Amino acid sequence: MSTAHKWILFVIWLLAALLVMDAARAERIREIASFSGVRPNQLVGYGLVVGLDGTGDQTTQTPFTVQSMINMLARLGVQLPPGQSLQLKNVAAVMVTAELPPFARIGQTIDVTVSSIGNAKSLRGGTLLLTPLKGADGQTYAMAQGNVVVVGAGAAGPGGARQTVNHLAAGRIANGATVEREVPTTLGGETLALELKQGDFGTAYRVAQAINQALGQGTATTLDARRIEVKLPKNPAEHVAFLGVIENLEVTPMPQPAKVIVNARTGSVVMNRAVTIEPCAVAHGNLSVTIGATTQVSQPAPLSAGQTVATTEGQTNIQQEQRQLIELKAGANLADVVKALNAVGANPQDLIAILQAMKMAGALRAELEII
Repeated sequence: MSTAHKWILFVIWLLAALLVMDAARAERIREIASFSGVRPNQLVGYGLVVGLDGTGDQTTQTPFTVQSMINMLARLGVQLPPGQSLQLKNVAAVMVTAELPPFARIGQTIDVTVSSIGNAKSLRGGTLLLTPLKGADGQTYAMAQGNVVVVGAGAAGPGGARQTVNHLAAGRIANGATVEREVPTTLGGETLALELKQGDFGTAYRVAQAINQALGQGTATTLDARRIEVKLPKNPAEHVAFLGVIENLEVTPMPQPAKVIVNARTGSVVMNRAVTIEPCAVAHGNLSVTIGATTQVSQPAPLSAGQTVATTEGQTNIQQEQRQLIELKAGANLADVVKALNAVGANPQDLIAILQAMKMAGALRAELEII
């Protein structure tokens, strides 16, 4: 094989590899954007879970559970004597939440999450009684009922010993609610707005270009960094197929800006691949203060009239860890940044302070966000 043929094969292989890499980064429009007005709605309701094995609310501390039980029994025709004190160990007051998807129709079922609001130890094995789920407008959109599934286990022994696996105060009911009211969603008109989940001028331009290339020039127009206006077909019967084509078009989003996310409560630090650092020197040492107390007992001599005396002697020790100044070279990618920060030998909590200082010094080439 001649050298020219080898170069041609190499160029073909390189182009194919670039196409595969570009396709791997491409995303469907439905994953990065949504149509205006096509959105879910949050539902919430208050209910009772019954049938617990003695792990329900302590009624002396949660009077709303007793009140709810009395009201429910009254609606079912059971009248209790005034001033009756109920000891309900198998009942728990809960909040029921669900998400009503767009285009949901009457009779369809949705999943619900059941969470204890009292001091119930576990909802395992309980049954949620009929609970209306309301929207932000106060209207009832679904009714929930069913057996609560709790992924976990717990056991208690004498002396207050207790062992728990996973969280027992919340559970789910698959298809536990039935839709009773629809949220109107209209897709008519001449145009429809396509909204990006994260605003970006470059990505919005690429989305508009992809739609115009697939469905004709002038179909999509970029309005701003988040919205793209799409012209709908004149025939309403073609709208669903038209929007289905747009949702499944592939677009390569613009690279995300360099960002470092720091969770100050857990010490978690997450960086994207665009983060780089400028040359800098870092020294970080820990200062530890230890305070202790030593008890000393003074015993009197035998047959003497003295008494035993106990004295406490305080001890304070301050120790500072000695660390050398470490030079961090400029990092061109995320791997270099990670290696440079690991060279300092800091734990996640120390890393937060180092990143803040590097940002103030201008050495961290990224946006630092603390949550």
